[in-house]
Amino acid sequence: MHAASAKTPPHQPRTEQIILFRVSNQSFAISSASVQEVRSVDNIGGMAQDLPDSTIRKVRHSIRRGDRTLYIVNAALHFGLQPQPAALVFFLRRTRTALLVDGIEKMTTMSRLQALSLAFQGQERSWYRGLTAIDQTVIPVVQPEGFLSLQELTLLEAAQLAADTRLIANSGTGAQLQ
Repeated sequence: MHAASAKTPPHQPRTEQIILFRVSNQSFAISSASVQEVRSVDNIGGMAQDLPDSTIRKVRHSIRRGDRTLYIVNAALHFGLQPQPAALVFFLRRTRTALLVDGIEKMTTMSRLQALSLAFQGQERSWYRGLTAIDQTVIPVVQPEGFLSLQELTLLEAAQLAADTRLIANSGTGAQLQ
């Protein structure tokens, strides 16, 4: 039997598991491999720390996970959408981002990722990996690293240092009884 006569299996498209999620009534997708954990907003409320000195409008809180500080990004503000009450937080792998979203629509498989057209300019090019079609609807696929730029992380680290310093200063004084 010659190698040329052996039948080769048809090319199977590469697939990827994705999570379809909602932000302000808009659908987005993210690779499920990029999401380390999904938690209810109610479950993290007591662990989140205010960042009153944050100059990044989409980030008002941080959360400590082990020795890392993650910044909680309001996805609606990030995308320039009208904020709705968020229900879930996605803790993203290999980033310093925890993402507030309205909800999960479903988990599914993506078999094709279309490159962004040149109509996408500026920041959007770093926000999205590309576009996919699910149930005959075009869905943007987000880039996990696109939620916080290096410049934004630098500003957030300064705000975190100020918040930590304030917390230490206030904890040393004890309660003031009146």
